[in-house]
Amino acid sequence: MIRNNVWVIAAMVISVSVLSAGQVYAHCDTLDGPVVKDAKLALEKGDVTPVLKWIKPEFEKEIKEAFTKTLKVRIKGDDAQELADRYFFETLVRVHRAGEGAPYTGLKPAGQVELMVKHLDGALENGNVDSVTDKVAAKVKANIKERFEKVLETRKHADEDVEKGRAFVEAYVDLMHYVEGIHKAVNQEGHESHGK
Repeated sequence: MIRNNVWVIAAMVISVSVLSAGQVYAHCDTLDGPVVKDAKLALEKGDVTPVLKWIKPEFEKEIKEAFTKTLKVRIKGDDAQELADRYFFETLVRVHRAGEGAPYTGLKPAGQVELMVKHLDGALENGNVDSVTDKVAAKVKANIKERFEKVLETRKHADEDVEKGRAFVEAYVDLMHYVEGIHKAVNQEGHESHGK
């Protein structure tokens, strides 16, 4: 059962990236994501510690310096606080993304997180991942089945002419790459990088 849940979560990552490449916002890039949430807490307490978990040790000095500068500027009024906070959020998220080997494309507004990511965060809050794995399993199954049926259908006509043959090959390659991507993610030993 645990192996199936791992497979399904990995499949979710692959299906999201395959189906909507370039349209998915990284959870940590949003103003309501966990990185900025911890940054707000750190600024409120005047203690950088809550955000250090989000960065690699080699970036700790940069974040501590940005935090100190932010605290100094925040006391100069509401506008200064807003600007300083934004500077700190952007610096922290940029450095966090660099540690993941992922590009930083700016801080996104709140509410721009994929629905499945929200479900997964909710599962972490309530301690039960079953609803997430069920949704992901259903989506992956439907995607594989749809691709598989397209291959079967196009294969019937693949030898009629070159264009129909190419349509078969395109469907075949799409199915194989999709399933291979899921298989690779499932068999990956750990989270090496998610440069989304």
